[in-house]
Amino acid sequence: MGGQAQAALLFLLGATVLHAGLTDLHLRYVKAGLRPLLLLSGAVLIATAAATVRYEWRRPPHPGASHREPRISWLLTLPLLALILVAPPALGSYSATHTGTALQKPLGFPELPARGPLRLGVAEYAARAVHDRGRHLRDRPISITGFVATNGTDDPYLVRMGLSCCAADALPVKIALTGEVPPVLRPDTWLEVTGTYTPRRTKDPVNDGPVPYLEVTRAVPVPAPADPYEDWSGEVR
Repeated sequence: MGGQAQAALLFLLGATVLHAGLTDLHLRYVKAGLRPLLLLSGAVLIATAAATVRYEWRRPPHPGASHREPRISWLLTLPLLALILVAPPALGSYSATHTGTALQKPLGFPELPARGPLRLGVAEYAARAVHDRGRHLRDRPISITGFVATNGTDDPYLVRMGLSCCAADALPVKIALTGEVPPVLRPDTWLEVTGTYTPRRTKDPVNDGPVPYLEVTRAVPVPAPADPYEDWSGEVR
């Protein structure tokens, strides 16, 4: 492949990475915190493409180098177009029911508001319920958003997939639902669930990991969030 063709592909790749970084598309691949690195990478690729074009224009022609690049090399642009035109769906209930809960004991728990309702992530509620025994959750209304997963036998789960880096390492954390649960729940439906802490627990049938329960008082379908994944770090947020 000639220098100009290489520059064109570098430019397309850089533009694609910038497009993903400037929109919510990157959230289907990597965690939100990596957005600055994506933007930097895209800018570097475009700058490299510009430098390659400049070098090709200034380089003296080589005798007998009037060959053309094989057209098949342009097939390398197809993955880039697919990245822009066909965004992959976020991992959902199928992955959640075939993967054991990844709940880990965090390094610490941030302070919670002293009073009023709590809005928690799935991983934070699960960690506090299991590893902190719900000390600061008792008798507090709690709102949690996640998607539904069912295995056909146990109570339904409210799930959120968590990322350490990118979608390739996404793993689920699950909360079992009891109480005023809607009688018909479709897998992958996103719900905002309001309820209260209960010490009841069960085990994940995939890996025997602990799965806490939430006593549901209200469940409302909601649109899927722009960022469907939770960002996992040492301290639960």
